[in-house]
Amino acid sequence: MSESTNQSWGGRFSEPTDAFVARFTASVDFDQRMAQHDIRGSIAHATMLAGVGVLSEEERDTIIEGLKEISEEIARGEFEWSVALEDVHMNIEARLTAKIGNTGKKLHTGRSRNDQVATDIRLYLRDEIDVIDAELTRLREGMLGLAEQEADTIMPGFTHLQSAQPVTFGHHLLAWQEMVARDQDRLKDCRVRMNVLPLGAAALAGTTFPIDRHVTSELLGFDRPTENSLDSVSDRDFAIEFTSFASLLMMHLSRMSEELVLWTSAQFDFIDLPDRFCTGSSIMPQKKNPDVPELVRGKTGRVYGHLMSLLTLMKSQPLAYNKDNQEDKEPLFDTVDTVRGCLRAFADMIPAIRPKAANMYASASKGFATATDLADYLVRKGVAFRDAHEIVGKSVAFGIEQNRDLSEMTLEELRQFSDTIDADVFDVLTLEALSPRATTSVAPPRIKSVPPRSVLARHWPHAPDAPPPFSEAARRSLASGSPNHSIAARRPPDASSVEPVRPSYPSHPCGAAAGRRSSGRLWTERPAVSSGGCRCRRPARRGASRGRGCRDGFIDRHCVQACFRISRATEHERYRVFRQRRLSPLIHLRRVMPAGATSRGNDGIRGF
Repeated sequence: MSESTNQSWGGRFSEPTDAFVARFTASVDFDQRMAQHDIRGSIAHATMLAGVGVLSEEERDTIIEGLKEISEEIARGEFEWSVALEDVHMNIEARLTAKIGNTGKKLHTGRSRNDQVATDIRLYLRDEIDVIDAELTRLREGMLGLAEQEADTIMPGFTHLQSAQPVTFGHHLLAWQEMVARDQDRLKDCRVRMNVLPLGAAALAGTTFPIDRHVTSELLGFDRPTENSLDSVSDRDFAIEFTSFASLLMMHLSRMSEELVLWTSAQFDFIDLPDRFCTGSSIMPQKKNPDVPELVRGKTGRVYGHLMSLLTLMKSQPLAYNKDNQEDKEPLFDTVDTVRGCLRAFADMIPAIRPKAANMYASASKGFATATDLADYLVRKGVAFRDAHEIVGKSVAFGIEQNRDLSEMTLEELRQFSDTIDADVFDVLTLEALSPRATTSVAPPRIKSVPPRSVLARHWPHAPDAPPPFSEAARRSLASGSPNHSIAARRPPDASSVEPVRPSYPSHPCGAAAGRRSSGRLWTERPAVSSGGCRCRRPARRGASRGRGCRDGFIDRHCVQACFRISRATEHERYRVFRQRRLSPLIHLRRVMPAGATSRGNDGIRGF
């Protein structure tokens, strides 16, 4: 090995890497943002290696102590990054070896940089998803709060950007909230699919060491280990799925931004944005530019580009890992940064919007916005809708000719188009006549009857602190002190709390455990509540569960959560047995295990 060759892989090389190639292939300039996640993964890996006897307890403690010191150096900005060491993983490992000696070289036993980086990215993105999820909740709460305040503020509703029917500003804000609610659902779905552990796949075919991937999975807060080693190191679906979520979110924010830009213009003048969210012009003193929504609108194309970049990156890659995958990080990192920035800006800006109610009302008074209400009035008087449509059309044509709105015409002028029209027609031609349309929960005047927190509660678990939509009988039942209703979702441990111990599990309303071990596997998924009630598949307990937790037409969300975990574990156990007994001989080339080696995996191949 040449003196200048990378010591982590240079044993078979006879000359050093070209200086330009070293810089060209290095990723440490951008992947160092995963340093703390890399250290968390290494602490869990060292803990597991000691648990299976690959490392001694003394070596484990030495490695963990060295990693914690490196973590502090990085946090203080004292760590010296080297392009010659290529990436964040080798920089940290080299520093660890320099601090604790040859013991540091044992840390990489049973893993490869391929599964290491796949784990780091998932740890990083999982943390970022939780931050983004909190920002989405904050944005939705801001929208709901403003919607409640402006429930009676009348504004024109548009189709084709032309005045169509009067709505309220609060109703319009609730439409925005629905968009963001769907985005939050997609984000949570993405987190569930992403939260599996690839560590232990090594380069592509596992390892001959008797590793315990389920321990590592629990220590790092993953739901379970991955199933296939080839897919584990090469899968970047989760990054594409997150960027797809981000693209849809940015599309929604861009639509909102377009409306904000229009509404702040002199031509609309519907709202005023606080000065702290706007900028001026270097030449025109009067200008107040809505730069925040304009920038959000512009950044949407940037995120779209990252999505296409990742799709194109993966489209032609053969299994398993390829160097191409180094290019997944910059699009992903920039998407995360862009989404976080845009959400923060919107979550701060939306509650600060000051609507100009008089201008909105005046605009809604133009464009014959109550024409549909006049047609509905005629239908209720017995006129066929198509005939009513023609009558109103002629009335509108007359109004255009006379430059008067329908509400400004006299009764005699309106009756020239239909004798069915009586004096009560003016009850529906005013903008305040929105109330008759309040026959369903989507009509504007119903906003006041839907408290903002209850709207969030309907999208549980988006607002975990919001009260569930239970009946009063259910609330009394829950308040009676039954311990079975106190199940809380497990949260991933911090790096500082990683210990080689297995948690205990509380009982749930159906009498089983809140977590279930299936071949050493722990299931802790957080499902969305469905209208199907309790999903417990234990017939002997189903009646008792529904009698206690799911009566009076409501769903006990804790019961559903716990039962879903158990049913999912049961389903996966059935699939695992089927695959092991029927499919494994067909889809795997079994490798001979060294004498004395063991595996807790599904197919007996190198730790899998």
